[in-house]
Amino acid sequence: METIRVEGHFHAGHRQLEYKGKCAWVHGHTWRGTMVVQTEAFPRDPQTDMAVDFGALKHIFRSLDHKMLVSARDELFQRADLFDPEGVVVIPGDNPSVENVVQYCLNEAVDVLAKSLKPTGQTYRLEVTIQETDNNRLTADRTIQW
Repeated sequence: METIRVEGHFHAGHRQLEYKGKCAWVHGHTWRGTMVVQTEAFPRDPQTDMAVDFGALKHIFRSLDHKMLVSARDELFQRADLFDPEGVVVIPGDNPSVENVVQYCLNEAVDVLAKSLKPTGQTYRLEVTIQETDNNRLTADRTIQW
């Protein structure tokens, strides 16, 4: 079994719509992310003898740095007359909770891997952990085959 593991961090703001508590207000975190990709043996590009560019996976975390994470229903932050669209990332789900930030990163990782790896019918296990605060983190995984 081969394992690729990348780690990164990003500073981003968010708010939880309809939440009863302090997280309803705009606030930010230094989020920390870990991404793990496993398969029996990664197919390698014959020219570079590499499977996946670690930087392409780390870029998923970097692309969230200094951004406002919102859900599609948070119309205020999507108003281009008020906020630069380059500074806003729409996260899947009803709120930009840590659960949905993990799903966003998993979706992005699938896209990166689809561009990097040729379809061979292999099974890959992806795991993303996002640490929202020093004491709180969420991990989700996905198995894909191509």
